[in-house]
Amino acid sequence: MPDSEAFVGDTEPFRRELLAYCYRMLGSVDDAEDVVQETYLRAWRSYDAFEGRSSVRTWLYRIATNASLNVLNRHIRRVLPSGLGGPEPDPEAAPAPAGSGVAWLQPFPDAMLGPDRSDPADLTIARETLRLALIASLQYLPGPQRAVLLLRDVLAFPAAEVATLLGTTTASVKSTLQRARARLRELSPRPDDIAPPSAPEARKLLEQYIAAFHNADATALERLLSRDATLQATPYRNWFAGNRTCIPYLRRWVLGAPGDWRMRPTSANGQPAAVAHLGGRPYGIVLLTVADGHISHIVSFNDPALVPRFPDHGPL
Repeated sequence: MPDSEAFVGDTEPFRRELLAYCYRMLGSVDDAEDVVQETYLRAWRSYDAFEGRSSVRTWLYRIATNASLNVLNRHIRRVLPSGLGGPEPDPEAAPAPAGSGVAWLQPFPDAMLGPDRSDPADLTIARETLRLALIASLQYLPGPQRAVLLLRDVLAFPAAEVATLLGTTTASVKSTLQRARARLRELSPRPDDIAPPSAPEARKLLEQYIAAFHNADATALERLLSRDATLQATPYRNWFAGNRTCIPYLRRWVLGAPGDWRMRPTSANGQPAAVAHLGGRPYGIVLLTVADGHISHIVSFNDPALVPRFPDHGPL
């Protein structure tokens, strides 16, 4: 029987970063939590046989990576509505459910990164590498490319260590990384999608967005959105690009009457977000991308099960 106190002392410091890594791999908090739980169970069972030929951190990442790749072998990539087709040109179009066969991307609560990191710079980097546009782009990479890119470019593992972790060669790791980087450049999220805004700017726009919804004020929303803003909401297939379609759609199908919506601020994927209730019932999470004093993207996750994950006033 392994020494439980020694096991916890050796492995527990890596739990939060493993959760963030698995989320980047899988695009789902639910799947990431399952994989981390599986990782620790496997590690516990083999702890007595661990001989220290690698660090505990590398050992845990090897288990987590293999478990994540197994998950990716079993299901299709996770997407946002914009990953299913082009924008809807008709702002009068009703919300169109995509059906049960779509695996949706999920938002990641910033609170899950924890307040206990010793270096604030590490926390900033962690949030930046969780930006929703980046996570959505990663879903287009094959699992092994995704793993190599994250281990090398996000987590800064040496190439030789990644090769050992994945059971391959250093040359293979380098060529896989080149292909992954090239593919990610093709997907090329806009700079404002991955560069975080200042905290005051993010907080101000989030508060104004929440007030506009509380008041069902389409005019206020129009002032907040950039001219080329996009609007998408899971689990609906249709999404909108450009202020001229976003605002009429919101006015007709979403805003309702003053008081229908109640929101509170939080943060997800290193971005301003709101926990939303509609008609007194949990609705889900709304995540904003802000840049140059405007909201450039709105992604609404209509999933009441997400609400308990998000605390009030997340860090911005």
